[in-house]
Amino acid sequence: MNKEEQVIMSLRNMLSKMDLLNNFKMKDSLKSYKAFEVHCIEYIGKNADSNVTKLAESFYVTRGAISRMAKKLIKKGIVESYQKPNNKKEIYFRLTEQGKAINKIHEEIHKEFHERDKAIFEQMTKEQFDSMLSFAEKYSKHLDGEIQEVGLDIGNCNKFE
Repeated sequence: MNKEEQVIMSLRNMLSKMDLLNNFKMKDSLKSYKAFEVHCIEYIGKNADSNVTKLAESFYVTRGAISRMAKKLIKKGIVESYQKPNNKKEIYFRLTEQGKAINKIHEEIHKEFHERDKAIFEQMTKEQFDSMLSFAEKYSKHLDGEIQEVGLDIGNCNKFE
């Protein structure tokens, strides 16, 4: 296996382990909610005037997928929709009190993840961080180019549905 393959396999392996641990904790604390629901709640909680388009772009899913998710969250009483007085066309989302409570639990879990992983990051130098961030940015841009070249619409990556 060459170095490139080793890097990709190591990243996949690391992310799979992180996903396994994180999902185990999330399912324990937020068992009534799917991961995509929780991440939509998080996005809405962190971003004022969230709407279908912004959410779809953020998660690389279709606006239809977000519309369906929003309807579910509204029905569960977690999110409410609203319009601005000067813009009756656009529909925005905000968290209800129940949604804020779920988001708070989610934030606490992320703090636990941070504490769990803190020891490894404390060992890293600024140069190591810079190198890793540079690689991630370059690789992401490369993938963006590949996606564009084959004509994929990233908005149609419905991995969360």
